[in-house]
Amino acid sequence: MADAATTANLLSSGYLSNILNFLSAAAGLGTAAMGLVDSSKAFRGGPSNFGFGAIEKEVGPFLVAAAGGPTAFGRAEIVQTLRANWLNGVPKADQKAKAKSLIHLGLTRGNAAALATPAGVDAATLTSLAQNTANGTAPTQQEINVLGQFDAIVSAVLDAAYERGDQQYRNACKVLGLAVSTILGVFGGWIVYGSGFGIWQFWLSFLVGLSATPLAPVAKDLASSLQAAVTAVGAVKR
Repeated sequence: MADAATTANLLSSGYLSNILNFLSAAAGLGTAAMGLVDSSKAFRGGPSNFGFGAIEKEVGPFLVAAAGGPTAFGRAEIVQTLRANWLNGVPKADQKAKAKSLIHLGLTRGNAAALATPAGVDAATLTSLAQNTANGTAPTQQEINVLGQFDAIVSAVLDAAYERGDQQYRNACKVLGLAVSTILGVFGGWIVYGSGFGIWQFWLSFLVGLSATPLAPVAKDLASSLQAAVTAVGAVKR
């Protein structure tokens, strides 16, 4: 009973109020920091550029080969299209489908052998397939099998490239948000405490800013749960 009473007193005391204030400050600060990071995308894409380098690197061997064919799109145009889709946040499935279609667009008689190298398929058969496609001739079963292997390899490369790029983008945004929230936390502490801003206040403000980004998604729900606990304890005491 003593432990229950102590817990009830602790929940209804100022300690919980301080915890709620800390969580609310962290949630608001984290939201503001992520908002600032997101708004920086207006400047040449900002953080949205993170991760595309991994995509360009993985897909590059296919794009270099595709640029050798007589197509309307060369490497520069393909990269520009893929980057525009990436910066605009087009769904990954659509981006990968667009990238695959552009690679297929570059599959011609002149560069089929070069495209076969990064895919690891038979160059002669892929060249024959491109020749038959250009002539309007039905492909052979062997050519269809090679095309299926080519598509499977391209799909695997695109999956790995876009997943790795998305991971780099998310991690970069988290790091930027963490840096911004920490700076805002210290600056806000300096404004609140004014002349009383000392070492202890600095580290407290630093801690709030440092924890703001990871706490932001869950702080609101956690604060609501704690508030509900206080209300329940108060009802029991009455």
